[in-house]
Formats: sequence, structure tokens, C-alpha cells
Amino acid sequence: MIESLPRREREVFETLCRLEHGTAATVRHALSDPISDSAVRTLLSRLEAKGWVAREPGADGFVYRPAPRTDSVAKGALQRMIDTFFAGSAASAATALLGMADRLSPEEAKALEQAIDRARTGEGR
Repeated sequence: MIESLPRREREVFETLCRLEHGTAATVRHALSDPISDSAVRTLLSRLEAKGWVAREPGADGFVYRPAPRTDSVAKGALQRMIDTFFAGSAASAATALLGMADRLSPEEAKALEQAIDRARTGEGR
């Protein structure tokens, strides 16, 4: 699980998930607290050795991408957040998230309504 990674490795991995793919330089510039190029390359190599990151040659050097599917990583991270801060209640977490939004687009509102309907009927599980 992602929480087993050391802090800097987790930060690099989460940044790469957000970017979806990128070179070491791209990852470095996207970090909230940038570190040296060699440190980023070292952390990416460690993540690759652990199976968290895959790389392939690109025009500007190696291009890295998360090896596990980002949606499965996101789901696990979200579940841990719900368990930790909302006593396991997805409804409480959703209510808190909606409280942070100034406004929903019609498409977002429709998607939420459909998700609520599916949850009521137990579809999609």
C-alpha cells in the first residue's frame, strides 16, 4: 500500500499519479517542495524497483508513469481517508466534499444523482 512508502517516495509517486506520466524533470518541477534532479531520479528508480513506477524511453529521456492503475490507488487512498476522518461513512465524506464546492455543473450534478441512485439499489457492486 502507498502508506508503506517513505514520505519522499510517496510524494514523488503521488505527483506522478497527478501528472499521469512525465520525465524526472517534469516530476521535479511539479513537486510542492522541489528537490535536486538526481534525488528525483533516485526516488523514481527506487519506486520502479518496488513496482510502483514503470519507465519507457522518450524523446527527452525516460518517461515515467505509475505502474498500478491510478484509479485503484486513488480508491484505496480515499477509503483510508473515509475510514480515518469520517468513521467509514462515504455519505459523510461526500457531504463534506460537496460543502467545499461553490457550485456544481449540470453534468456533475447528474453524475452525482446517478451515483446516489446506484448506491440506493446496490447496482455496480
